[in-house]
Amino acid sequence: MALTDHTMPVAALLVKNKQTVAVAESSTGGLLCASLLAVPGASAYFKGGSAIYTLASRKHLLGMRREDVAGLDPMTEAMALAFAKKARQQLDATWGIAELSIAGPTGAPYGQPPGTSVIGIDGPHTLSTTVHTWSNDREANMWEFTRAALALFANALDH
Repeated sequence: MALTDHTMPVAALLVKNKQTVAVAESSTGGLLCASLLAVPGASAYFKGGSAIYTLASRKHLLGMRREDVAGLDPMTEAMALAFAKKARQQLDATWGIAELSIAGPTGAPYGQPPGTSVIGIDGPHTLSTTVHTWSNDREANMWEFTRAALALFANALDH
């Protein structure tokens, strides 16, 4: 998959609407940011992003505090939306995208199997989804979660 295959329509809508995006991604490890940055002219819409793979990175890079996720279960759409909101606020963007996932090859200690992702979009329209690939292929899952996040974002931009 070329990085821009799923990003070109998203980039065009962001530029047309003079909107910006910030990203907080977990197991996609930068693929979502790379996809958004692969389009020439990305500086018009991309505010920044971080791979928030660990508790320390969530705290230091995203500024996530316990209060921000109090009462939320891990790996839920509500948790992804909280991260998306924090990313949007941190960089003063129109939109925030967050992806939290279990890429594999093993599952999470709190019960989710490998191949599970929760994605949240925060902005003028709020959307979230849960993706199941039912696979423990780590790299394939990372790409599928990236595609799913971009598709959900395109849906949010279309509303």
